Amino acid sequence: MDSNRYMQLEEKYGAHNYHPLPVVLSRGEGVFVWDADGHRYMDMLSAYSAVNQGHRHPRILAAATRQMERLTLTSRAFHNDQLGPFCEAVAGLTGMEMVLPMNTGAEAVETAIKAARRWGYRVRNIPSDKAEIIVCADNFHGRTTTIVSFSTEPAYTRDFGPLTPGFKVIPYGDSAAFEAAITDCTAAFLVEPIQGEAGVVVPPEGYLARVREICSRRKILFIADEIQTGLARTGRMFACDHEGVRPDAYVLGKALGGGVLPISAVASSAQVLGVFEPGSHGSTFGGNPLACAVAIEALNVLRDEHLAERAEAMGQRFRQGLSPLLGNGVVELIRGRGLLNAVALSDKAGGARKYTERLLGKGILAKETHQTIIRFAPPLTITEQELDWAVDRIGETLAD
Repeated sequence: MDSNRYMQLEEKYGAHNYHPLPVVLSRGEGVFVWDADGHRYMDMLSAYSAVNQGHRHPRILAAATRQMERLTLTSRAFHNDQLGPFCEAVAGLTGMEMVLPMNTGAEAVETAIKAARRWGYRVRNIPSDKAEIIVCADNFHGRTTTIVSFSTEPAYTRDFGPLTPGFKVIPYGDSAAFEAAITDCTAAFLVEPIQGEAGVVVPPEGYLARVREICSRRKILFIADEIQTGLARTGRMFACDHEGVRPDAYVLGKALGGGVLPISAVASSAQVLGVFEPGSHGSTFGGNPLACAVAIEALNVLRDEHLAERAEAMGQRFRQGLSPLLGNGVVELIRGRGLLNAVALSDKAGGARKYTERLLGKGILAKETHQTIIRFAPPLTITEQELDWAVDRIGETLAD
């Protein structure tokens, strides 16, 4: 079938909860993907940072193949020989004592919320059912009912009520607002070190360090959602590392699966994750041997190929290459860290969608967000030559 037929089938039989670009992908390798008609594109979205190691990385595929030939799923009713090594690898990477694996990023965020609330009751002695978690405006932590309950995007909450209580929303990047919002019932602060879905919003310098100090002083858990920003994407292993900050809990996902399988995790102290006992939380697929084997190799690739360092260098090259566009009437702002970047367009540009469609015509896949912003986040394996090729085409597209 050709691309049009595939899109017709999806339109007829699939729920219409996405508005994808008109391209049907059928193959990928490295930083490139091909559509069903054989046309090649550079992937400048990386499945929202889930493909940091590139499409079909040979080492990760080999790890998946080896494990598929042995054992793929046991459930947590039994031990498996990959879960322990996976937890050890994530604990070592994060400097934490315990790891709780799940499948998707949203599940990991839900796990962190449950842990924070139970920790608040059992360790902080917050009155039963009164625990609060502070979050930031314009956040994106997932799509479950509880998570969208503290979203400030109307499209995420409309007609999904009744919404879950227990969350307080404050402005992003404002440490004074954070401290003012704290009460005796505040258990945790859940925050993205860089807001991805909001348009790659980088907080003011020193913000993460200040909220870390406040959390420590007020005995509040600092939970960093590093699902999109972590695992080398921003030029450090974690975005919190830019300020030398270690949270009380990391929420991880996306690139943990190496672009092959979904796997997520919460990494924290024994005091925090120790609030769970058998029967209090779980997942049939969480920690399955196939996903764990893939994740272990995905982390090895990040380390062995120095992808954090590559992201730092390539990100600087990307922003510098596009800087001549600033003030041209179309491009208003270029921002980001490492290879998580965004171009904010002026109101006169007429919206970002038309530019992502033009980029599609030039062989580049990128996606708009919030109508006027285009995110650019290629796999971290991208070379200088490949990056310069993309910068030239993006520059041509945004020049008028």
